Amino acid sequence: MNQFKDKEDEFGMQDDLQAQVIDLQTSLAHLEVTVERLNDVITRQDKDIHTLQRQLQLIYKQIDSQATEVGIAPFDVMADRPPHY
Repeated sequence: MNQFKDKEDEFGMQDDLQAQVIDLQTSLAHLEVTVERLNDVITRQDKDIHTLQRQLQLIYKQIDSQATEVGIAPFDVMADRPPHY
């Protein structure tokens, strides 16, 4: 009888370990999907940042070329403050 009880305990422990392994595998699969999605978002954002940086450089070049041609004064934060400050 005692031997039968030991076998039951051993099978119960194996079932618990197997359930834990399955839970870990499931969690790992979810984490892998999350990492892939985050990587896609970061890649897209990196492209957007580079595009915006190029656009900003073009705008700066355009402003610089206009400023010398038209004689526009550079922007001064302190001089161009609104009256309510």
